[in-house]
Amino acid sequence: MCIRHNQHGISLIELIMFIVIVSVALAGILLVMNVTTKSSADPLIHKQALAVAESLLEEIELMPFTWCDPNDVNAASAVSAASCSAGLSQDVITGPVPAGATRYSAGTPYNNVADYSVCQMNTRTINGCDSTGTGGIRDINNNNVGLSNYSASVSMTRIGGAPFLAGAGNDAALQITVTVTGPDGVPVVLDGIRTRYSPNP
Repeated sequence: MCIRHNQHGISLIELIMFIVIVSVALAGILLVMNVTTKSSADPLIHKQALAVAESLLEEIELMPFTWCDPNDVNAASAVSAASCSAGLSQDVITGPVPAGATRYSAGTPYNNVADYSVCQMNTRTINGCDSTGTGGIRDINNNNVGLSNYSASVSMTRIGGAPFLAGAGNDAALQITVTVTGPDGVPVVLDGIRTRYSPNP
């Protein structure tokens, strides 16, 4: 007696459906991998922007914060902005003192915290912080460091007096805000506080 077993395979319709389902799933996985790979460079851009912001903030905070421009003959003895020579008071946060000072000038370089008060470095705005006309971020020695797609700006706010410095004037401390934006358009913002330390009235 011969027993016949029915053999079942897959039909052409089932095979086509399997191929379609696997193709859709594979396309979704590849799309996720593509987005992940493309976004993996973002932390590098963010880290570079953070490094630029930290460097610029440190550069500013290491500068003297006095009543007068450090080149003023009255700088060591001044106890107020009125004690400074004409045009050399650092009691301003609207630009460098003297007015023609730039970050890279050999004769009148930035030499006080307040000089950086309206500093900008980018590919469109050229001013005291980027006097070369090439735009982008440049180091303290005016060297191109390959960051032409980055921009930086500095702003300052007086925060002296109560409650931060009880008994001191509003101009006794500055909050320094450095903002650096990379090619991804995401700003990195760092704040620092600098108090006037010299001279001590």
